[in-house]
Amino acid sequence: MADLKERKSIVLNNDIQEVPLLATFVEGVCEEVGMDAATTMQMNLAMEEAVVNVMNYAYPIGEKGEIAIEATTDNGMLNFVIKDSGTPFDPTAKEDADTTLSAEERPIGGLGIFLVKQIMDNVSYEYKEGKNVLTLSKRI
Repeated sequence: MADLKERKSIVLNNDIQEVPLLATFVEGVCEEVGMDAATTMQMNLAMEEAVVNVMNYAYPIGEKGEIAIEATTDNGMLNFVIKDSGTPFDPTAKEDADTTLSAEERPIGGLGIFLVKQIMDNVSYEYKEGKNVLTLSKRI
C-alpha cells in the first residue's frame, strides 16, 4: 500500500445527485493507495452512507449547504474527513443498531453508521469551529 502524494479534496452540495462525484473521488483515492476492488467497494459504501446522511439531515429542508471531504494518509491509515456547517450532530454517539433483533423489531435508522463502523477501523466525530467533523479511517 502507498501513501497519497498530496491531500485530495472535493466539495459537494447537499444534493444526492452529486453522489456519483463522491464515488469517483473515493475510487480515485483508494486506487492511488493501492486498495483492492473489494475494499474500495466497501470504502465507497461507507463514505456514501456517511455523506448521504449529511446531505439528508445536516441542513434544513430546502437550504443549500456544502460538504467538504478531504482524504489524507498518515501512519498507515487512509483518512476521510467529512465537514459540514449544518446542525451539530454526532452520529458516533448513537448506540449501535441491535442486529440481533428482527427487521420488524428494530427501530428505524442507525444501520448506516453501524455499517460505517463495521467497515472502517476508526470513526470519530467532533464539532469544531462551527462545523461537524466526521473522520473515517481505514488501515492501508
